Amino acid sequence: MNAITLEASKELVGQAEAREVVSRYQALHQLTDSRRKQGRRSSLPLVLTSILLAKAAGETTLQAMSEWIRLRGTWLQKVFPQAGPSFPCAATSRNVLRAVDPEQLKQLLMDLLTRVRAAERRRGEQQQVALDGKTLRGTQGHLATDQVKMHQVTLYETGTGILLKEQIVGDKENEQSRVEEFCTPLYVKGRIVSADALHTQTQMCASITASGGDYLLIAKDNQPTLHEDLRLFFGEPPLDCRDWREVATVEKGHGRLEQRELIASTELHEFLAREWSQVGQVFVLRRRVTKPRYCTQVYVYGITSLTPAQADPAVLLKLIREHWKIENRLHWRRDVTDGAKMPVKSVRAVRLAFSPCSTASSWLSLIGLG
Repeated sequence: MNAITLEASKELVGQAEAREVVSRYQALHQLTDSRRKQGRRSSLPLVLTSILLAKAAGETTLQAMSEWIRLRGTWLQKVFPQAGPSFPCAATSRNVLRAVDPEQLKQLLMDLLTRVRAAERRRGEQQQVALDGKTLRGTQGHLATDQVKMHQVTLYETGTGILLKEQIVGDKENEQSRVEEFCTPLYVKGRIVSADALHTQTQMCASITASGGDYLLIAKDNQPTLHEDLRLFFGEPPLDCRDWREVATVEKGHGRLEQRELIASTELHEFLAREWSQVGQVFVLRRRVTKPRYCTQVYVYGITSLTPAQADPAVLLKLIREHWKIENRLHWRRDVTDGAKMPVKSVRAVRLAFSPCSTASSWLSLIGLG
């Protein structure tokens, strides 16, 4: 595919020439096509690009994707000069997905997204990465012998939506046994690692700081001593407390009123530094949700290696909320958006293609259509 497609796409959407756009269609030509040459009518990049467009538009099944592509055939033929008089049906798309190597597709898209997103990062700004585990049970409506559930650990960059690393956990392993693979300078240096209470471990804190990163972790009952120390400190602060900083926010929407109040302090720095590597602050977050018939209130305690100069209470509150992007922008999409009942290998190929992306519009821009 030559530059004609990219130029036609720019003219079609009126995109500014100053912004560099990488053609996804061009990148997909690097994939290995394992189909036989006999009867091969549709090119692999064309089929995959069409599927990605339909998926970004909200279609969830191959039948719906094929219909979406067919209705826009005239427009797509102008954008892709190599397109024939007709586009592949659902059965052809299914066969093409079966022929794709998921790992090769994942690596290709990850490399492309990393290059494009790297240009959008602000120089010197620390990026936040969220570490979390997820059990994948598949999308088929039956219990297939080759579709057992898998638990994987994921490192997700919240600002750009890039999936830095994912690792399947063995049947007799847990998430903590794989954490050391994520706490290397390649993934951690210059970043802020946020994780839930499961990963609040002294060894993890030491590994992150030794690799040049910072951490923000939640303390719960799996660390009873730490949790109790924080609860007592914020519940009955000492009279001579010299550092007590707080911020509060109020949001109203979706039939509820949400109030958040975060208090941060450095008073426990020396006390906790004996076990927790380079701890900079401790904090407590009070979340109060008021609905028409009831009200809930939760206190969340945590520690971070970020100093007050690096993160004031407002920044800490933002980082805590940003961590949940791994749930609603990655896990949710895998559970709901990618919940189409396709063959197992087809689902894996499509999921790997969409995992690194944060928004549908970025997929359009990366293939030269938005």
